Parts: sequence; C-alpha cells; structure tokens
Amino acid sequence: MNSFMKIQQKIIPEATALLERRYSILRTIFNSQPIGRRTLSAKLELGERIVRGDLDFFKSMDLIEVSLPGVTLTEQGIEMLNSLRAFVSEVKGLEDIENLLKKELGYKKIIVVPGDSDKDPNVKRELGNAAAMCLSGMIRHKDIIALTGGSTIKEMVDSFPRMDFKDNLIVPARGSLGKIIDIQSNNLVAALAEKLGAPYKLLNVPDNLSSQSLEVLLKEKEIREVVDLIKRAQILVLGIGRADKMAQRRGLSREEITELLEEGAVGEAFGTYFGKGGKIIRKINSVGIRLEDYNNVGTLIAVTGGSSKAEAIDAVRLGNENAILVTDEGAARKVMQILKSQYNEF
Repeated sequence: MNSFMKIQQKIIPEATALLERRYSILRTIFNSQPIGRRTLSAKLELGERIVRGDLDFFKSMDLIEVSLPGVTLTEQGIEMLNSLRAFVSEVKGLEDIENLLKKELGYKKIIVVPGDSDKDPNVKRELGNAAAMCLSGMIRHKDIIALTGGSTIKEMVDSFPRMDFKDNLIVPARGSLGKIIDIQSNNLVAALAEKLGAPYKLLNVPDNLSSQSLEVLLKEKEIREVVDLIKRAQILVLGIGRADKMAQRRGLSREEITELLEEGAVGEAFGTYFGKGGKIIRKINSVGIRLEDYNNVGTLIAVTGGSSKAEAIDAVRLGNENAILVTDEGAARKVMQILKSQYNEF
C-alpha cells in the first residue's frame, strides 16, 4: 500500500469506508442491473436514505442511469468500478498477495478481485469482467485466440467489450464437454467472435474419446485443420477445475473418480489431472490443446475462482513464462494457507 493510502486510513478512515461502500454499491448494481433502490438497499443491508444519497451522487457524475426497470451503470460507471476495484484490492492487501503468489506459483502476472465466488455468486461476474479487461488489452491483429468452456469463461465473454478485430480467428481449445450448452467452448467461441467481428471455427466432437476414436477423427480433414489452428494459437484462455468436478463432467464412473482421487488428483486443466505441487497424475484423450502444446502458446490466461478451487490452483502449475492467473480473494487467500502449511511440513 502506498504512503498516501496509509496516511489516509489513519487520519481520515471514514474516507476509506465511504469509498468501500460506494464500490460495493457500484459492484452490486453491475451484477444485478437493472435493480431497484429498495432491492439494492436490501442486498447491501444499508438504509434506503444512505443508498439514495449515493445514487444521487453517482447520477450527478454520470456513473448510473435511472429508469423504470431500475438502476444501471453507464460506461463511465463501469470504468469507475474497475478503478475502485484496484483501490479496494490495495486496501485489502490483495496486491501483496498477488506478488507473493506470482512468485510461488510461477505466473507472469496474477490478478485478484475482491470477494469469494463460492460465497457470493456475483463475484464470478467480476472475475469474468477482470478477465475480459485482461484479454482485451492483449489482443493484437491476426491473433488466433483459443478458449476452453466453463461458467467463468462464459462470464468473461459476456463482459467482453465490442472491438474491431476482423482479421483475428477464434477457435475452441478443446471439444465439447458436459451437458450444459451455454458453457460449451463452441458456444463461447461464437459469442466472442461476434464481439470482435471476427471469424471462428468450431470443433464438433466430444472431448472425452477413446484412443481409437480419436485416431479415426483426426484423420478427418476438417477436424485436423481446426486442431492444427488450435495448436497455433497466440492466446489461450482456460479454466482450472477441481479434479472431482471435472471428472464428473467428463462422465467418469464413481469407481473411476474414486481411483483418480486416490491417486492424488486435485486439479484439472486441458485434459490433464494434477496432484499437489504440480505432479501429473493422468492425461486423458483430449481433442485440442494438450499438455505438450501449451508451452508453445504466446500468452496463457487462466481464469478461476472460489475458495474451493484453491487446491486445484496450487496443483495446476502451468510453467509458462507468459501465463496470467485471474482469480478471486477467496481462492487466493486459501492458496496462501495451503502454501504456508506446505512450508511448515519441512
């Protein structure tokens, strides 16, 4: 924390409390818009008079719009929310956590948003927004961008701004996984491509295939071409999942999941199950990006959150010098606890 903030907290602590409150109001509007004043007061457990006063202030600054359905953020409001998020992160000491985890986990950069998406589902949307800001600042013309699926990646795509990158190509990083259509990689690829005005390719095959089936499919020209494009991606956006949850999504039997967990698997990414300290437990027949491919990717952006994902985050060591992790405070603080306990074992 810089010296000015330290002085401010000591001399005028009410200013910090006011900023945190207004950040919470903007964050709640962003996550629930359009939202009525009474509902907003109830969600925040604040008096209506206090909320009304802050809303009047926001309106005078063109940060919100008030209509019959409720209150929504303007573009300036979203920009202010992002600025306040950085401030609140510093006040909470999240910048120090980012730097410590960056060193311990081997990431080029770590972004931690306030809150725990396991306790507050709205934090997941902020996580997606932070990931969208990160990705939008890195895209260059003629990039190939690969995406995995998942609910957090969907939040990122939903929050992504419209941009003009018609010469880019968006591809799925893997085949279809699970039964929820909205979070399939193919659907998210199409949605991101629409935001960028860019073309896209789909990979219409399931991600969990036998070796024989995979070998046959990769002989198909159209599938082979898409897989080759995926492996040439300059940017890869992926989720990090818990081993047990991802095994369920892949349709493994209860016995297979039990065996996998007994072997020590706690995290999963790009078809590889990891144990503590980055130990590779098992690789599956995954279509698209594999463990041996990801080091060739120019930039990796891993997006995941929730304190329940901490063991998975600690386990999935990407080992790519250009890897970025976007996570939340709940996961980050739990990872710090895990690392501390590991040090105490020695």
